[in-house]
Amino acid sequence: MVDWDEDRELPITHQTELLSLNRSSLYYKPVQPSLEEVAIKHRIDEIYTEFPYFGSRRIAAKLRQEGVDINRKRVQRHMREMGIQAIYPGPNLSKRNLEHRIYPYLLKGVNITRPNQVWSIDITYIRLHHSWMYLTAIIDWYSRYIISWALDQTLAMDFVLDTVRQAFTVRMPEIFNSDQGSHFTSPKYIELLKTFPSIQISMDAKGRALDNIMIERFWRSLKYEEVYLKDYGSPKDARSSIRDYIYRYNHVRPHQSLNYHTPVSMHFN
Repeated sequence: MVDWDEDRELPITHQTELLSLNRSSLYYKPVQPSLEEVAIKHRIDEIYTEFPYFGSRRIAAKLRQEGVDINRKRVQRHMREMGIQAIYPGPNLSKRNLEHRIYPYLLKGVNITRPNQVWSIDITYIRLHHSWMYLTAIIDWYSRYIISWALDQTLAMDFVLDTVRQAFTVRMPEIFNSDQGSHFTSPKYIELLKTFPSIQISMDAKGRALDNIMIERFWRSLKYEEVYLKDYGSPKDARSSIRDYIYRYNHVRPHQSLNYHTPVSMHFN
């Protein structure tokens, strides 16, 4: 056995051999977005939050009115990277990955009378000073209570699945609703929900903003009351501030739609 001095640094070559990595990967540093890209994406988020029925054409037109030299194709790329799209139906809706399953919308005409009857899940863009993150959250329709949430710097599938698993440690819904985004039609998401046969899977019809209205209302409250008033310098700052906001939203702030009760009192009463 060879004793290794903890103060000595293991050579890069040995590190890569031990980890079975390509040496160049240890030197890779992700390219940071330009200040221009960050500013444009932040403004797209503001426009989309105010006008969720705006598509890339109208958003591009509004940006040009504000003096931004941008074309529709670039706006489309930014919106795709941000994980957002207009609420109206687009072309070629039938062209979808065959592995992805679409379920019918189950909430039409349903009277929501109790907690955990209906949950909704969604993802939204959260701006930082020099970058951005993504927030996923699950809300109970009856109480407006945020069951679970997570922030991530990518749109990787794991942070959505982890949010669902965390919610299931609290309770389970009778109906779980989402939009038809790629995360919520993916086999991994569907299989996770199907693990629990009592859960009915529901998905918004394409182009119907009101189908997932509860989570959309929460996004607007979060952004106008928290995100747009702050200038998060880091993911840690964003996570801390949003955690505080969601706590206040659930436990402190009375909701007019709940006859001025708090979500937590309605959910666990």
